[in-house]
Amino acid sequence: MRVFRSPLSPSVALLAVLCAAWWLPMPTVAAQSPSVESVNLDLLYRIKDEGLLRSQVMETASWLTDVHGPRLAGSPEYNEAVAWAQSQMKAWGLSNVHTEAFAFGRGWRNRRFTAQAMTPQPFPLIAAPKAWTPGTQGAVTAEAVLVVLSSDTDLKKYAGTLRGKFVLSSPVRRVDAHFDALGHRLTEAELEAQERQPSAVRGTFQPPTEAQRAFQRAVAKFWVDEGVAAVLEPSRGDGGTLFVQSGGSRTASDPPVAPQVVVAVEHYNRLVRQLEKKQPVTLQFDIQNEFLDGTTDSTNVLAEIPGTDRANEVVMLGAHFDSWHAGTGATDNAAGSAVMMEAMRILKAANIPLRRTVRLALWGAEEQGLIGSAAYVAQHFADPKVMHPTPEHARLSGYFNVDNGTGQIRGIYRQGNEAVTPIFDAWMAPFRNMGMTSQTVRNTGGTDHLSFDAVGLPGFQFIQDPVEYDTRTHHSNQDVYDRLQPQDMMQNAVIVAAFVANAANRDALLPRKPLPAPRARN
Repeated sequence: MRVFRSPLSPSVALLAVLCAAWWLPMPTVAAQSPSVESVNLDLLYRIKDEGLLRSQVMETASWLTDVHGPRLAGSPEYNEAVAWAQSQMKAWGLSNVHTEAFAFGRGWRNRRFTAQAMTPQPFPLIAAPKAWTPGTQGAVTAEAVLVVLSSDTDLKKYAGTLRGKFVLSSPVRRVDAHFDALGHRLTEAELEAQERQPSAVRGTFQPPTEAQRAFQRAVAKFWVDEGVAAVLEPSRGDGGTLFVQSGGSRTASDPPVAPQVVVAVEHYNRLVRQLEKKQPVTLQFDIQNEFLDGTTDSTNVLAEIPGTDRANEVVMLGAHFDSWHAGTGATDNAAGSAVMMEAMRILKAANIPLRRTVRLALWGAEEQGLIGSAAYVAQHFADPKVMHPTPEHARLSGYFNVDNGTGQIRGIYRQGNEAVTPIFDAWMAPFRNMGMTSQTVRNTGGTDHLSFDAVGLPGFQFIQDPVEYDTRTHHSNQDVYDRLQPQDMMQNAVIVAAFVANAANRDALLPRKPLPAPRARN
């Protein structure tokens, strides 16, 4: 475990020398932009000094992953992580540390999982169960069969033949060599391309038709009615990487599903090829999954640093705290949670004066559809279905989010908010030597800033280097502490702390887009 403190090592001492050029104290200056946005470089010096020489971000990330990971929403592990985070933030001197509950559904966790091929040759399988699916509740040894269902005719063909068997549910998937690196940093050309106004032409994605959804439901019922031991599918990753999410429902009254397992594609393909050669394939699985039917709520974690003359106004920062279960939720999203916690620690430890109150939120159940942040926004600011803003709505300056892995911050998405352009230009200028050079009007989706944007509040996500996010770690068994990049994490916390301090101390609230129209109810 590496904890970045100073002075501890020659490498950290060298960092101090290299960073000295960044930190020369300067008086408050006005950035060259149409808004003449003011940036206090004395405060920036203090933020960098604390965040780069006495960082605790990796220690926090290790606690969230190595000790309290994974943090599947509604699980005991999630609740233990919440308790640890609260205790840590209280120890740092943060104020109003508390949780707020929201409706979630029943919890789930895996207590034990082993997978072994027995015949024709024994070997251990790299595999993981899908969340919210039942287990075998003990070791089960049974025959494996290949059953690919594509029509109602297939359902009739296999009816009555699968009880107690392990079903491989798809054919061999081709695995190509990796001639390009799995890790990637954004080039200047890629950043410039991202800055351009996006095309108004809609994509070609087509959601499943009702007929396709109906067949999927029929297949799920078929596996249960047949009494299969488990349904196996190949991971979309390779090299032993498993991308695993949910296969069942958090609502106990929904139809049951069969046990479901994702298998490393190389192992899955081997089993299929054995079956195609008419070899008898026998597998043994011990899957002990537990539904926590007494759990109906999950929680968000909140903490604050009180403001001074504008304390009734608020700047928020946040990240989702929950994860999937195959890894320990490192890049998704202990990285973001640790960075945001560290940003708060920096502001407190460096005694940065803040006119507005700064509020941290660690969101629950983002992975199930932004549930935690949406519930918080509806309660405190506005319900997007009716769009009747509360008094708190008028007092929020903005919200900043980190949820794109461990990669260093290279810019920020404006989410269509043109008026913040000169403001962010001024705020980014001191971080050009850290690689933060870009901002784009484009929207980005899939994470908690959308809950704020949906009710007309300024909500922003940072642009980050992808590193190995989509290729290796996102929702996978490889999402572990060792995939985190310490230097990136340290710099990200410094940048976030600076953005938050700038927002808290400027004379006016951040500009807003027009209030959206109410969303039609489903």
